[in-house]
Formats: sequence, structure tokens, C-alpha cells
Amino acid sequence: MSTVAGVDAVERRPQPTDVSLRPSSARVGERIVKASMIACAAVSIATTIGIVVALLGPALQFFREVSVVRFLTETEWTPRFENPHYGIWPLVSGTLWTTAIALLVAVPLGLGSAVFLAEYASPRVRSTIKPVIELLAGIPSVVYGYFALTFVAPTVLQGLFNVEVGTFSVLSAGLVLGVMIIPTVASLSEDALSAVPSSLREASYGLGANRMRTVTRVVFPAAISGIAAALVLALSRAVGETMIVALAAGSQARMVGSATQEGQTMTGFIAQAASGESVVGSLQYNTLFAVGLTLFVVTLIINIISIRLVQRFREAY
Repeated sequence: MSTVAGVDAVERRPQPTDVSLRPSSARVGERIVKASMIACAAVSIATTIGIVVALLGPALQFFREVSVVRFLTETEWTPRFENPHYGIWPLVSGTLWTTAIALLVAVPLGLGSAVFLAEYASPRVRSTIKPVIELLAGIPSVVYGYFALTFVAPTVLQGLFNVEVGTFSVLSAGLVLGVMIIPTVASLSEDALSAVPSSLREASYGLGANRMRTVTRVVFPAAISGIAAALVLALSRAVGETMIVALAAGSQARMVGSATQEGQTMTGFIAQAASGESVVGSLQYNTLFAVGLTLFVVTLIINIISIRLVQRFREAY
């Protein structure tokens, strides 16, 4: 009887029900934060749309007078000459040269700094060196431009290395541009390396690997998505830089064949064309927007590639 009574008591005991931990209604603060985030996203989208609209109008007027085929195939850019030519490739070649030289400087130095800070430096050294590297990002680009013009070209290239280079060259502009984007590569790559779980390092050490092998075979591949995003962001920064290339690369638009030559970039031409010498609404004035639209499309393509790379190589732990 006692056993049966005990079983009945257990059966009559109230069973726990599924209790939801979610609040019955959204809190006021959460609604405000959500609305603020939506507003920020909407402002970003509206700004992008506004930029596209502002570029499209004058650019379409330009392409009514100059065909797209002519714009993309000619190799001369002389919109202000008596016999004008509107081939974009001289500006593209100058942009490619300065960007390539900048990446040759920034990628090894930036990744080397990131690996040192994340894997080798003590906390005290890291807290000292990282702010110094990031300080480079706070220097105005016009200062970098004058630095390239007055020091790098005449003193470093001509004097120290005896390179036959003029006052203006894509080499001096690219070198200083590379120094400017080092913080972008170093800081973002260091964050990606530091985000790799310590358990991966410990497992590598447990298998007998030294620190160098652990960094190159385990940590670096695990952080490749963040490093790829940092490199593409630095590439976008180099393509869109204005003042350094406007001051140091030169203002002569021509097909650049070597790093020691003078050349004009797309952003350099935009800075020159926006100086107020062209009549608003004229064909010369609309070239500014045609080049700006081209630069916008190039930057968009770079960002799309960046997103695909991050999605392809993303690692989840």
C-alpha cells in the first residue's frame, strides 16, 4: 500500500512546463536601439544612392558625346587639348602602378608587423608598438604627399639609391602610399590573428611544432579570411587615395611604362578637374564625373571580391 501510495503521489506531482525565456514584449530600450541601427543602415544606403545619382547625370551627358567604346579603348587622355582624346587607360595605368607599388610596400611590412604583435611581442611591447603603427593612419594624406615630393624623391631615391627619377613619379607616390596603408594591413591582420583560439596553438605545440611552424601552418591559415579582408580594404584605400598621388605622381596623363615615370591617376585627375577651371555643364567638366563613375565601379568590384573572399575562406570555431 505504501508503495502504491508513493507512486500515486509521484504521478500527482505537478509536471514542469516549457517556460520561454524570451520577454513577452520587446523592451522600450531594445526598440530604440533597433530603430537607431535601422536608421544608420538607411542613411548609409541613402548616401550610396545619392552618390550614384550625382555621378550618373553628368556621366551620361558625357557618354552622349563620347562613346563608351572610345572611352574604354583609346590610349590617350587629353580632354583639354585642341584635338581632345578621351581614353581612360592612361589614368588607369597610373592608378595601377601606384597601387601595385603601395601593396608591395604595405603587405610584407603590415603582415610582418601583425605577426610580430600577435605571436611574438609581449603585452607591454604590443601596447607600445601598436598605437605607434596606428598613428600613421592619423597623419593627413596631404602631409604624406609633400613628404614624397620634398624628401622621398630627391633625397631617398635620387640621393640615397641613385635612381634616375624626376620630381614627380609613380614610384615615390607609391612608396609613400604604401607607408600610409600599413596601419590598415597591420591592425586588421593583427586582430584576425589574435582572434584565432589558443587551443589551436596549444594543439600544434603539443604535436612538437615550434612557434614559426605554428604561425605559418596553423594560425595564419586559420585567420586567412580576416587577413584577406584587410588586404582588399588596403587595396581599396590605395585606389581611392587622392592627395598623395595628386602631389607626387604628377599631372601628365600618359601610359606609364616604368615606375620612374611621371603619371596621373584617376583620383589625381579628379582633384585637378575639380579646381574650377572647367565650365559647369561642359564636356570637360563632365569628364570629372565619367572618371568618378569609373572609379566607383572599380571600388565596387573590389568590395564584391572582398565579400566573396571572406565568405570563401571564413573559419568558424
